[in-house]
Amino acid sequence: MTDRVLILGGRGRIGSSVMEDLVAHTQAEITITGRHRTSETAFSPQVQFLTLDLADQDGLRSAIASHNLVIHCAGPFLYRDASVLKTCIEMGVNYLDVSDNRTFMQKAFADHEQGAAAGVTAIINTGVFPGISNSMVRQAIEQLDLPEKIHLSYGVAGSGGAGVTVLRTTFLGLSEPFDAWIDNQWQKVKPYSDRETIDFPDPYGKVGVYWFDVPETATLVKSFPVKTVITKFGSIPDIYNHLTWITAHLFPSAWLRKPQNIEYLSQLSYRMTQISDRFSGIGVAIRAQVTGYKENQPVTVVSTLVHENTAVAAGAGTGSIAQFILAGQLSKPGVWSVEQALSTELFEQAMQHRNIQIHLQMNPLT
Repeated sequence: MTDRVLILGGRGRIGSSVMEDLVAHTQAEITITGRHRTSETAFSPQVQFLTLDLADQDGLRSAIASHNLVIHCAGPFLYRDASVLKTCIEMGVNYLDVSDNRTFMQKAFADHEQGAAAGVTAIINTGVFPGISNSMVRQAIEQLDLPEKIHLSYGVAGSGGAGVTVLRTTFLGLSEPFDAWIDNQWQKVKPYSDRETIDFPDPYGKVGVYWFDVPETATLVKSFPVKTVITKFGSIPDIYNHLTWITAHLFPSAWLRKPQNIEYLSQLSYRMTQISDRFSGIGVAIRAQVTGYKENQPVTVVSTLVHENTAVAAGAGTGSIAQFILAGQLSKPGVWSVEQALSTELFEQAMQHRNIQIHLQMNPLT
């Protein structure tokens, strides 16, 4: 039987990147959806377009029924419930998403038992961060006998090649303190606080990063026996960090929670990055540092990645997992995060085939 993949939100930057990865690495027939057909852009012969609004439950069920894998790319996920996942479980269709919101993640994990009983493999938070970043942590942890602390840092140049939706997600994450796992307990952390300078690989070098709420903050605690998980994010050029800090610390939280204000900030930032992208590029850098013990000696394992296009990297993260599911190499009924579902062996294979270099180094801790 021919594999058929449905990409919800497939006309967006991330959805398009997932589509392109699947065209390059699979023979699947792909359907991408959007609320409107905005142009007559030519697609690969593997791809067709379907006009679909997620509010149209009958249309959504019909679309899911005719595919054997659904990839949900229609964010922002703060505004989404888990109804697409529930429908996939009900209809026995495997599911992936590029969600990046803790509230949505909790709704999805609530369906774990139902997914397992239905034999549906559902993996959430795929993409680059979360997604590839989770696998980088797993890869580093497997070098150790006892991991104790995870420190994840992300740097994104300009818009990252993503669209307005990703910017909306960034601003939505600034309005409230969030829970972080520090010294074996949950503590409240202010978004975009505690600036730290991280030395990423070339061409980025030293970048300022700040506390930021991403799903890895919560899932890595469940996946690995560590005492602390730190997740920090920064923009390139640094002027965007200062503007974001002002938004997080000086704007009233109630103001930031209003959708019209988030939309204003997102559209303004998008216009700014359209100019700065010409100079900064649109790449991403990830640094995953795990501290722990190897043969009773304290060590750190550092895993780094640099990619010239953040959206393309996200497409590779999601597309590779979809490829493994379609090929029958990955089957894990239930609802899982990436590091819980994807083996390091498959992760390394996917990155190698996509020419994405992961550099891993272990150093004694002095």
